[in-house]
Amino acid sequence: MSRIYDCADETARKDGVADAASAVRRGELVVLPTDTVYGIGTDAFSPAAVANLLATKGRGREMPPPVLVGSMRAATALIEDLGNHGRDLMEEFWPGPLTLVCTATPSLSWDLGDTKGTVAVRMPMDPVALELLKEVGPMAVSSANKSGRPAATRIDEALEQLGDEDVAVYLDGGETDSPVASTIVDLTYAVPRVLRAGAISIEQLRAVCGTVIGELRQGRMKPVKEEEVAKAGEAAKAQRASASTSERPVAGGTPEPQAPPASGDGTTPETGEAAPTGEAAAAGTETDGADRAAGPEAPGVAGGAGEGGKADTAPAAGQRPDGDRSEN
Repeated sequence: MSRIYDCADETARKDGVADAASAVRRGELVVLPTDTVYGIGTDAFSPAAVANLLATKGRGREMPPPVLVGSMRAATALIEDLGNHGRDLMEEFWPGPLTLVCTATPSLSWDLGDTKGTVAVRMPMDPVALELLKEVGPMAVSSANKSGRPAATRIDEALEQLGDEDVAVYLDGGETDSPVASTIVDLTYAVPRVLRAGAISIEQLRAVCGTVIGELRQGRMKPVKEEEVAKAGEAAKAQRASASTSERPVAGGTPEPQAPPASGDGTTPETGEAAPTGEAAAAGTETDGADRAAGPEAPGVAGGAGEGGKADTAPAAGQRPDGDRSEN
């Protein structure tokens, strides 16, 4: 039977954090508030505990959870390479709703799933979460919901989905401040790429990093600029005029055959956006947890692959930082 603590009461909060910390050290699951949505978490360094977390959510190893930390120092201990912009992003947006995907320190003794050498890290801006994280260290935390269902913004929503058998402790921090998930940014390539749009807009990211590649969405093309549409229209007119001329009968003969249209004629002009594959495609399509996608269509996804040169077509990082594509 789960133990539920009302963290609005100072005494209950103190007891709840202490109980949750003990549960995490035993490899059990706890539900905690964050500044985005509620998360379900456990000891990041216990493979059995992480496996239990994934099983409770109904997820496989191909969807490893992100890691929440209580300080920047704890985060840097998990990361081998912050890239050119990692520290600047941390200083600007942490604690807060920004998840950074980086190359993980290879010597760490953990098993978060099929991360392919990366880790998704975030420092949440929630006093209860930070208090717990400073007690127990890094936690593997996914959104507090069954995979494929909406992430919980209230403790009763988490309890309804996860039940009172698999979770040892529920920390009730009231309704979360925002139902919008954290923005996930991949720093494993030279140019930062948004894997999931969220509470931090791409304009805010560009104010810090300069060039940032927008989120790729499977089956969608990025918005086309008006001048590109105009150029495409002129090209189409020229094509039709050429085709009309070629169809006119030649004196004393039969009409010349019309040349087949060039590939792509009659369609929206190509924008240079690389088609999303693997985790990059998944990144914009799922909704999970302490990292839930923002609304039915996450706003603020601007910019395109063409802005990043060769990095534009690089495969997305192997980590699918949580979420059904969501996590805090």
